[in-house]
Amino acid sequence: MLKLYNSLTRKLEEFQPTKKNQVGLYTCGPTVYNYQHIGNLRSSIFADLLFRTLNYNGLKVKWVMNITDIDDKTIKNTTIEYGPQANVANLRTFTDRYLNAFKEDIKKINLSIKSVKFIRVLDVVDEIKHFIKSLIKKGYAYKTADGVYFNIEKYQQNFGDYGKLVGENFLKGQKLGVRVRVDEYDKENLSDFALWKAKEEDDANIFWENAELGRGRPGWHIECSVINYIAFKSSTTDIHTGGVDLIFPHHTNEIAQTQPIYKPFVNYWLHGEHLLVAGEKMAKSKGNVYVLDDLIKKLNINPLAFRYLILTSHYRSKLNFTWESLQAAQNALNNLYTEISAYEKPKIGCAEYEQNFLEAINNDLDTPKALAVVWDLIRSDYPGHAKLQSLLKFDKVLGLKLRETWKASQKIPATLKKLLTAREQARAAKDFQKSDDLRHQIESQGFIIEDLSHGYRLKKKF
Repeated sequence: MLKLYNSLTRKLEEFQPTKKNQVGLYTCGPTVYNYQHIGNLRSSIFADLLFRTLNYNGLKVKWVMNITDIDDKTIKNTTIEYGPQANVANLRTFTDRYLNAFKEDIKKINLSIKSVKFIRVLDVVDEIKHFIKSLIKKGYAYKTADGVYFNIEKYQQNFGDYGKLVGENFLKGQKLGVRVRVDEYDKENLSDFALWKAKEEDDANIFWENAELGRGRPGWHIECSVINYIAFKSSTTDIHTGGVDLIFPHHTNEIAQTQPIYKPFVNYWLHGEHLLVAGEKMAKSKGNVYVLDDLIKKLNINPLAFRYLILTSHYRSKLNFTWESLQAAQNALNNLYTEISAYEKPKIGCAEYEQNFLEAINNDLDTPKALAVVWDLIRSDYPGHAKLQSLLKFDKVLGLKLRETWKASQKIPATLKKLLTAREQARAAKDFQKSDDLRHQIESQGFIIEDLSHGYRLKKKF
């Protein structure tokens, strides 16, 4: 039984999909105005972990991730690069660069990229226009000189639940009816928010024409509502994921602008916590904003060491990134790879440990406990083939490429085979000096040899 912490109810709940054995999963994806930092990638790994866990439980998952390529940041940076004549084609070219870089990063950390349906905002502008017009027609949006805004007061009169993601008393003492044009703002600046932004001089030639809405472009919040609407055909989205920083205003506004069209919008909201760097939030002014390539270049790590590090912390807990913790994760991953390299072909798993692992991941994706099960199994007395069978099952969730690593480790060079044979002969003849010399030669080729009462165990060093 899979249980997930639902931000909407603030409770751990048994997950029940709307349709039997089918799940609609939506993830707020990157804003492609720059390279994604490691905090963004933590959110991506969290969503991937959820996707894999749902699959592990036998559920068929449709996973959709939006790509925000129209917003204040992408337009600003496009106009900086292309100048005052920047147009929509330039915006696409500019954001292509960072979208492609994001896809390369998530391949390196082994996201289930082939299972994700990416939807770009640039590709659904017509659908966004139609959605906004429907809100105007229903009386939940109104046009002004600088765009089209969502009417929170009207919504509250009819639904009474604006801000339910934030808390029941969120609207107490708040003045309604004022407007805010920018995409991001704090709770103290609660306002009617922009669905469609009228063209401004700073937008250059990045705009769309529409007789009813006027010349302009979509606001940020409406984009995710429309992509959900398109992806799941106006049916309830089972699970919506994102970072805790998106609870307000983004996810709060998504709910409000969608429910006049159809409801419920989303059944389960899951939010991942921040990644800190040496105890502080990332900020350019602090010089502590890192991208994946920074990690690879500084420590020459396997990118999956970063994934392993993310798995050591629960997704709802803050994770403090340090260079020491990353190196420790790399060491742990190396040890894991070295251990499995000595195992025989997988067969007949370890039921007790498989049950413990399932209970861990089904308890709100408890990856620290799941990793503890992994190491408990490795230290157990089960034979290697049984351990490997279970570990390969676990890796369907963990995504550490254990199968590929084990297969590669089984390829023993011919020169090494000769050394192993010669060493066994030396041991049989009790020629211990020669045996030790051959051990050193074997180790120089990147392997560890452990003598047993009968034969030996060979491990590959990582």
